[in-house]
Amino acid sequence: MSAESELDLSEDERRGLELVRESGGIHQSDFWKELDVSSRKGSRIVDSLAEQDLINRNEAVYEGHNTYLLTPTAKDLDFSLLMAGDMLSPFVGDEEVNMHSDQFTQWLMNLAYEE
Repeated sequence: MSAESELDLSEDERRGLELVRESGGIHQSDFWKELDVSSRKGSRIVDSLAEQDLINRNEAVYEGHNTYLLTPTAKDLDFSLLMAGDMLSPFVGDEEVNMHSDQFTQWLMNLAYEE
């Protein structure tokens, strides 16, 4: 869906989409509370956004209850700030980065080359 067609969303749908994008992911049981709408209206908003492929809706268990985890679609995620040329930042991941490593040096050199 293009940004232009996002203008066709209702005010509540826009607020809902913004909430999912800003949070990076929110449980549906919290979604409608954050928007200050009824659970029924929240479900309708989620259904509409999911049908338009603006969010992903995956089954989840949260605080012992079945719900859905709402996340932005991958097309909404901007990874450009993690990239230097075609190299992904070495800071992405679980391991600690050695700032004296060849991998880190190469990434920095690619980053400097882009500017």
